[in-house]
Amino acid sequence: MSAGQRRSSTPGATQATGSGRQRAVMLGLAALGFAINFWAWALLSPLAPKFKDILQLSSFQQALLVAVPVVVGSVGRIPVGALTDRFGGRVMFPLVSLTTIVPVLYLGLAGHTTLAGLLVGGFFLGIGGTAFAVGVPFVNAWFPPERRGLAIGVFGAGMGGTAISALTTVKLVTAHGVATPFIVTAIVLAAYALLAALVLRDAPGRVVPAEPLSRRLADTARLRITWQASALYAVLFGGYVAFSVYLPAYLKTAYGLTQADAANRMAGFVLLAVVMRPIGGWLSDRLGPTRVLATSLGVVVVGAAVQAFTPGLAPLGTIAFLSMAAALGAGSGATFALVALLAPQNKVGSVTGIVGAAGGLGGFVPPLIMGALYGQYRSYALGLGALAVVALAALGLTLTAVAKSIGQPVTDPAARGTTVKGSTAHV
Repeated sequence: MSAGQRRSSTPGATQATGSGRQRAVMLGLAALGFAINFWAWALLSPLAPKFKDILQLSSFQQALLVAVPVVVGSVGRIPVGALTDRFGGRVMFPLVSLTTIVPVLYLGLAGHTTLAGLLVGGFFLGIGGTAFAVGVPFVNAWFPPERRGLAIGVFGAGMGGTAISALTTVKLVTAHGVATPFIVTAIVLAAYALLAALVLRDAPGRVVPAEPLSRRLADTARLRITWQASALYAVLFGGYVAFSVYLPAYLKTAYGLTQADAANRMAGFVLLAVVMRPIGGWLSDRLGPTRVLATSLGVVVVGAAVQAFTPGLAPLGTIAFLSMAAALGAGSGATFALVALLAPQNKVGSVTGIVGAAGGLGGFVPPLIMGALYGQYRSYALGLGALAVVALAALGLTLTAVAKSIGQPVTDPAARGTTVKGSTAHV
């Protein structure tokens, strides 16, 4: 056993234990926690057009408002993923959920009256977005290698929490006032934290690293899977996040839709991406992640190029957006099937943290660019064209470097004399 590991002799050798029913319960609870925290994370997006009108915000300020929780939730995944490797999901899920309650209540009760208050509340609201880095290593440890793509894809469907926010937030505000959706979400977060503390259990064979956090992150940064998956996730999940937070503003501005109609259409985009995420993981288990990633990115290239011309919503614009939603969801699932295949077992959380941060940051930048470009040129064409070019570059990466990495030995820098090929360890 190396100095940096406990409960396992090699990084990738841990075999999932526990009954099928127990695995299903843990997966379901993890996905539920992810969805609830993402619901909280996305509370500001559906209300951004309302705040823009009330507070007389510019297009850039509106984009900044919805982007701040994204960047904090993204960067925060790096330490949270590493802490999950150390302390496990049983501790981290309740902790993240309880901590998120504070900014949720602040925004609902006091912070929504000024731009400064919204930005401060949105900054700490980003904590909810770190739940992703808790769930991936938690679920990964419960399932054997050949089933991790589907399992992590099912967990990733929890990103549908943004759809819950899109479908309920505006309606609750209209019916009962601005504070209502925030109070409801805080209650649900508290209920989940209690449930998770009572029911969640870490996998019996979970690898617990012993080396310091700084060393683990440095070792993780030297793995090629970390940076390859980060680049892909920045495009795929970043694209999903960008559309899920900015689509209401885009549809209202570009097509003149009402706030409620734009929010409902955004919810449809999110739901399709959510459904496709586990399908992308399942297909990756059977066809390999490279094929799923390449197909998904190809669809994004075409869809973004078409939408750059702002075609009519019926039918071409709708087809373009829904095609991109399906591709972004499937590609996001395939990215973490790739992580599950190639990342050393005792660094899945650390890799997930960095990859997840890249994905969130990929969602932070586009709304700012779109808002700035529209403010300057009164057009979204350049922003969507840039998405097509970036997706094309990611497609090239997939067909070259990523395809080459699959099947090659993966060396864990912390495990001397140990290499991992795919998910099977060789000593």
